[in-house]
Amino acid sequence: MRIIMSTIIKFLKWIGLSIGLLLVIIIVTGLIFRLFSSTPQPPGELVDIGGFKLHINSTGEKNKLPTLVIEGGNGMASEYYHWLSEELKDHMRVVRYDRAGIGYSDVSNTSRDPETIAHELHALLEQAGESPPYILAGHSLGGPYVRVFTELYPDEVVALFLLDTTHPDRAERIKSIPSKSSLKFKSMVWMYDFQSVLGDLGILMLYDKLMGPILHREMEGLPDEINRNTVAFLNNGKYVRAIGKELEQYHTTLERAGRVNDFGSLPIRVFTNALRKIPDDAYNKYLNRGIDLREQQGESMKMQKELTELSTNGKITMLDGDHLTIFTKKENATIICKSIIQLSEELQSDLSKQNTVNPSKKIIE
Repeated sequence: MRIIMSTIIKFLKWIGLSIGLLLVIIIVTGLIFRLFSSTPQPPGELVDIGGFKLHINSTGEKNKLPTLVIEGGNGMASEYYHWLSEELKDHMRVVRYDRAGIGYSDVSNTSRDPETIAHELHALLEQAGESPPYILAGHSLGGPYVRVFTELYPDEVVALFLLDTTHPDRAERIKSIPSKSSLKFKSMVWMYDFQSVLGDLGILMLYDKLMGPILHREMEGLPDEINRNTVAFLNNGKYVRAIGKELEQYHTTLERAGRVNDFGSLPIRVFTNALRKIPDDAYNKYLNRGIDLREQQGESMKMQKELTELSTNGKITMLDGDHLTIFTKKENATIICKSIIQLSEELQSDLSKQNTVNPSKKIIE
């Protein structure tokens, strides 16, 4: 009996040592990969807004038209909005940027609540020499962020473009995200924290080299060069950690944005894919799990239409694509950009007429 127990203990020790040695090899190899990997240079500039730097990429000459500022979705770096910038840069000023920890921007210890994010964007625009009036374009979770920005700086925003943005009631009406207090939601946030550690150790990069990306963020329709440039920060722990920090504030963000529900006559243009066809196989697969995708789709469409009711000047446009390809595919980006140009010119024309009829307040005084 003693011989058997001794053999089992030796075997378990051997397994433990083997696993430990394997982990050491993986970590060392990952760190080597990270140490010697090339870091792409940001296509814009890094601007210090007080203790950390945010990446901003501005294109197009400043002119009489408003400046377009793009606010990405959760974890969506500025690179992904390539076609919006390319299609507009010959007509107007376009600003793309990365929130703290995302893309090329530094990590910050500040809260990821929407008011903090709005204030940081405002500070970035000022420090970078940009000036209003602004048209804000928000994609996905960027929609709630631009709603809060508009409430905080109403005199600087002349229009909102909402690209398949998140409705403040989405968590309750679609139940795509568990409640904030649930173990499932806390586990989702914890998984990002865990993956961020793997990124810090270079293990995500090693896995990417051997097996392919854990975080698949190559976007259909974007140039290969853009998708290649994103690989470096996709495997970086700070990027994954930033996604988790924004997700942790998800319910807070939606609740805060929901308090901003009357924009008067501010032009609001909604672009969505909410009525795209759902294949039968995908529908049946999720239905077996108790999820009715077509019922959710109908509710999503209702919510997108409700976004147009935030203003007396709201319109909705349906695009052929999904949550991402409505702007990563050039043909969809072209439709959005034509609407931005048209509205910008109308706003400028209205402003010129007002200035002709009514001299500036300063002149009157």
